Amino acid sequence: MAIKTFPLGGDLTVNRLGFGAMRLAMSTFDGPSRAPEIGVAVLRRAVELGVDHIDTAGFYGRGEVRANELIRTALAPYRDGPVIATKVGPLPGPDGVPSRQAAPDELRGLVEADLRSLGLDRLDLVYLRVGGMGGPGGESIAERFAVLAELRAEGLIRHLGVSNVDAAQFAEARALAPVAAVQNRHSGDVGLLAECEAAGIAYVPYFPLGGGGDSFEAERLGKVAAGLGVTPAQVAIASLLAASPAVLAIPGTGSLDHLEENLAAGGLVLGEQDLSYLRG
Repeated sequence: MAIKTFPLGGDLTVNRLGFGAMRLAMSTFDGPSRAPEIGVAVLRRAVELGVDHIDTAGFYGRGEVRANELIRTALAPYRDGPVIATKVGPLPGPDGVPSRQAAPDELRGLVEADLRSLGLDRLDLVYLRVGGMGGPGGESIAERFAVLAELRAEGLIRHLGVSNVDAAQFAEARALAPVAAVQNRHSGDVGLLAECEAAGIAYVPYFPLGGGGDSFEAERLGKVAAGLGVTPAQVAIASLLAASPAVLAIPGTGSLDHLEENLAAGGLVLGEQDLSYLRG
């Protein structure tokens, strides 16, 4: 990884290897909650190791254990960082799984709830998360994104992003307000990644280690990892960072050991032969 930082939104320089907060509170949306003191320890250690970009959401949590509250407990007062990105749109169903989408008139309340739970006066980056767990596309996002653009104009949000979108939805958003980041599946649209790179927009793959039912090329990753003396997860992270200087990786974990392993991947450089093999 020759380029280690990225100018998010043009004015927030962050390390390209950050941290995803989803697994701090639970291993899965329908699984049991984790002990909060573990999440607090993981967050503090992540910052000690140089993490300055944390990706979270108000719907990351089970029961009383919520990612945003863990971040506030661990890191506030934030002083000069880290950059905290959140996302709004999904709403939890009766089982606690975020299976519904917020209407335009519900988005302000979600943004204000994130401000309160994180203990912030302004959110660094807010994504409009579109749709469910399926692929992107099939609906207009203009009305909802316009609400976030208004909140940005009011000063509650610094930068805007979109998540789980296709090229048409991305264009809709960009016609309304500047887009600083796109957060799509790690195996997403190569064309959209190229468009982001050309425009100086961050591309932030979610489920970078094969979560959420994504295909994880364990055999290929395992062979490369064995040859380098590292883990398959480290190879997966390094290959993402090698895909484009616009890619920001946000692997998440609720384990201190896995945190150290994931962040060590920032120093792993893959050769062209290995990268070609991984791309198939």
